[in-house]
Amino acid sequence: MLRLSHMSQDIREFISPFTEIFALGEPTHLEHAHTWIRNELFEQLAGLGYRSIALETCRIRGMLVNDYVHGGPGDLDTVMKEGFSHSFGENWPANRELVQWMREYNAGKAEAERLSFHGFDFQTETTSAPSPRPYLEHARDYLGVDVDLTIDDEKWSRDEAVLDFAQSPGRSEEAVRLREIGTGLLRQLHQRKTADEAWVRAEAYLTAGLSLLRYHRQCAEPNPLGVRITRLCQMRDGVMARNLLEIRRIEAGRGPTFVHAHNAHLQRTNSSMEMAGERIEWFSAGALVAPVLGDQYTVMAGTLGRNDGFGLGEPDKDTLEGQLQGRFTTWGMTADKPQGRTRQDTSQVMGYFPLDQHLLAGVDALLHVRVGRPVTR
Repeated sequence: MLRLSHMSQDIREFISPFTEIFALGEPTHLEHAHTWIRNELFEQLAGLGYRSIALETCRIRGMLVNDYVHGGPGDLDTVMKEGFSHSFGENWPANRELVQWMREYNAGKAEAERLSFHGFDFQTETTSAPSPRPYLEHARDYLGVDVDLTIDDEKWSRDEAVLDFAQSPGRSEEAVRLREIGTGLLRQLHQRKTADEAWVRAEAYLTAGLSLLRYHRQCAEPNPLGVRITRLCQMRDGVMARNLLEIRRIEAGRGPTFVHAHNAHLQRTNSSMEMAGERIEWFSAGALVAPVLGDQYTVMAGTLGRNDGFGLGEPDKDTLEGQLQGRFTTWGMTADKPQGRTRQDTSQVMGYFPLDQHLLAGVDALLHVRVGRPVTR
């Protein structure tokens, strides 16, 4: 066991020979230090045999990024705009640096030595979801099937379709027809299974489309808002967990996978937050995959002392972050967990989930940033 006073920047101290997924969390998406540090750690891990990274961004969009880092056509600006969801491409310079570095790293290398990029998120936000049409159409076109999938995309993709069950098309005759078509396409796809990349991509698109139809179906249930948001959060992380396991199946023969997302998607314990005046609790992707993978899953939570950019002040010394704050000058990792109270100086708008005993119980180690960085280095 590492001493609390020992803070390391060497990732080798925190992985084992059994680790297949090494997951690094961040405590808020508004803080950029963790994404810059993630890039440094991935360079370390690439030297240790890791051959893939999976980020909290849409799995389907991430395929465009993977094509690019493997030397495919296109320009970096377009890839950053179209290959990421949640604005994580255009507004996160560390992600741009990561993509550029991976393309340069892969140049001239044999296929087995190249690094792959994956998104493992659902193609939704909790309170908005796109139309399922383009995902079903991709599989239809791959199979060469003549079936009409014309629908009103705007009706499906507007926020009201998620927030107001009466305006959701999720239980309509059109939704039932789309689900029947999608299920039939999946059956045909599996009947002509091949090992090529085009088939794998078609399956990913179709699975994503069917998941969206189930998501919209849940949006249409006449339940109280808190109940619906809880179930939508659980559905999103359920898809994320399935995607992580699928990514591991794809990458199993090449090496372990580095994963980066919000702590709330990676911890082994159940997650919770306040949304729309309701307390929402759900099982994270980490909580779902950890029992399947056992000691092949290692998770490190990101924590933060101070960030002047969004008003997170210096933590009191008797808080959990305060106990970590004085141990080093910039950032460090430790497997020894602090003792203290939960800080109370955070607000919902920060998106910052402070350290507490429940989170500590759901992770193996911590990466603490003393003072958050701005967007740039």
